[in-house]
Order: sequence, then structure tokens, then C-alpha cells
Amino acid sequence: MAWLESILSSPFIILIWVLLASLLIQLIYYWAIFSRLAFYSASKRQFSDKKEPVSVVICAKNEYHNLVRFLPQVLEQDYPEYEVVVVNDASDDDTFYLLRELSEKYSRLKVVTIYQNLNFFTGKKYPLSLGIKSAQYETVLLTDADCYPSGSGWIESMQSAFTDKTGVVLGYGAYIPQPGLLNRLIRFDTLHVAMQYLSLALAGMPYMGVGRNLAYHRELFFRAGGFMKHYKITSGDDDLFINQVARKSNTRIQPAPEAVTYSKPKQTFGSWFRQKKRHLTTGGLYRTPHKVVLGLFSFSQLLFFGLLIALALLGVDWMLLTGIYLLRLITQFIIIKKCMIRLGEKNFLLLFPFFEIFMLVANLMLGFAGLFTRKTQW
Repeated sequence: MAWLESILSSPFIILIWVLLASLLIQLIYYWAIFSRLAFYSASKRQFSDKKEPVSVVICAKNEYHNLVRFLPQVLEQDYPEYEVVVVNDASDDDTFYLLRELSEKYSRLKVVTIYQNLNFFTGKKYPLSLGIKSAQYETVLLTDADCYPSGSGWIESMQSAFTDKTGVVLGYGAYIPQPGLLNRLIRFDTLHVAMQYLSLALAGMPYMGVGRNLAYHRELFFRAGGFMKHYKITSGDDDLFINQVARKSNTRIQPAPEAVTYSKPKQTFGSWFRQKKRHLTTGGLYRTPHKVVLGLFSFSQLLFFGLLIALALLGVDWMLLTGIYLLRLITQFIIIKKCMIRLGEKNFLLLFPFFEIFMLVANLMLGFAGLFTRKTQW
């Protein structure tokens, strides 16, 4: 019991106990919450065989090159009854002519054109609202112009998660694997965020979704007043809306490989940081229980690393600190690896300890910078 004597006799006993408390909180999050996604298993009885009609809604602003590459994959889904509503939001490239050409080839394509910029909403909330209003069917499935589905069964897989009580289905929006460290970092961050919102949805606390892969009923959208409660916020057409309407009783997830969408990642750190900063502006508007749960995880994470480094610099027994760190690391390795397999991610498992620390620092800096900047963009 030498290790226990070492703890009890240390002049930094209080700091050590606080470190152990932060470790315990982190282990609870990983084993009690994130493990729900890692070890998720749904029987066929949980999914519907009914193939209800679906309206896919995509907003596009100067997305000609992405629409050329990706829109045909959405228009060629293996599903009996669906439409694809593309809202052309005052594009000044060749998007208008491309959509006109594609609509002659694909009868499922419905084009809604906004001819001039209208600033009733910031970001894409106005064109998205227009697309949902123009949709023919009750179930709307959202994705972006720079996204493509993992296969021809995307619509069927997402729609199958709806039951009589379901109003919201959360999917996984991955990023296209590419060479380079930035790409791996972006995909790790995307996985880490998905571990949180998909696992908490499984735990009965859905708090967000991503507009790259999200489905809900039009009736739910109109009953909630659309985006009116946060129309002045640039982001939030996905996470703030889901935070507003999603509940334990009406929300399900669909993490099947057939249900994944892939999006083009940012190519520079600067553009990615700007995207992250914009997304971080919405967290403060989440419902209080969600802010508490997410805040406790982030705070315990920061406290864990801060105290671990501080105690190491103060000369506390390195074997004790190493054991504490390895206990958390092994837990992470198991859970993150299982989540990566579940969601089809690869090639960054061994890098996640470094990525985690980088993202912890980056999020702190971006959150602080967000207090002093307010920028509106599409």
C-alpha cells in the first residue's frame, strides 16, 4: 500500500483528491454515456419497414462545383417515393443553369430560387425555411450541397428510424478522408462531437444534430415556429432547433453505415477555426440541463489535464500520475475505437491523445475570441 501512503503523506493531498474526482467524472461520462454509442446495437424490430415518402432539402449558395459532383448521388437513391428540394439562395455562379439542366433529367428534383438576398434571417435559415415549406412530404431529410450519401440506401436507412412516436432522427455527418494532419484532426473533432450528441440522445437527453444529416417532421418544424426563436443567430439551423424540439420521447439516432453522409472538410486551419468559432456561438443558448451536462464534461476534462500537469511540475510521484493518466487513456482507447468502428472512421486512433489536448486548448481560445467578435455570414 505504498502508493496510498504516498498520497496521504503528500503536501498536495487536496489537489490529488481533486484530480481523482475529475478522473472519476470523466470515467462516468465514458462508461455511462459514451459507451451507449460505442456498444450500440439495435434490433430490426426497432426500425420500420414502412417506406414513407421523404423530401430531401438542400440549400445552395454558389455551390455549382459541389452540386455537379454530389447532387446526382442524392437524386439516384434507391427509394420508391421521394423528392429533392434544392433552394438556390441568390447564387451568382452557374448554379441556376445547372439546376435547370438537372431538373430536365431528374423528375424528382424541385428547384426553389431566391433571386435576391433577403435578410429576414441570418445564415441559411431563411432559404432552409423556404425549402421545408416547399416540401411535398411530411418527413424532411436535410443535408448540404457539399455532401454526398454513403450509398444508395441513405434515404431508406434514415427514414427507417422513424416510428409512430418519432419526430426527429439524428444521423452522422462525416468528413471525406484525405491526406494530411488537418483532415485527421477535423475528423477526430467531428467524431468527438458525435460521441456526445448521439450518446446523450441514447441516454434520453438529445440536445443537437448536424444539418449535414438530419431528419424531422414538417409538423414539428411549424409547431415550433421554425427558427424564429433564434433567427438573429448565424448558426443554429440544426443544433439550436433540435435543442428546442428534441425530447427523449420523440428522438432517435441512426448510426448505421448506410445512413452516413460525407462532406468536404476545410483545407486550411484558418477556415476551419472560423467555422468552429461560428458553431461555438450557439452553445450558450442550449437549455440549462444540456449546458450543465456538457459544461461538466469540459470542465472535468480541463481540470484533469491542468492538475495532472501541475502535480507533475510540483514533483508528485510520477508513477501515481502515470497510473491515473493510463486508466483514463485505456478507457478512451476502448470507447473511441468502438465509436470509430461504429461510425466508419479510421486512421487517427493513435493520434487522439494529442488531438484531444489540442482541441481542448483551441476551444478555449475560440470561445474566448467569440466573446469579442460577432460576424454574420451564410
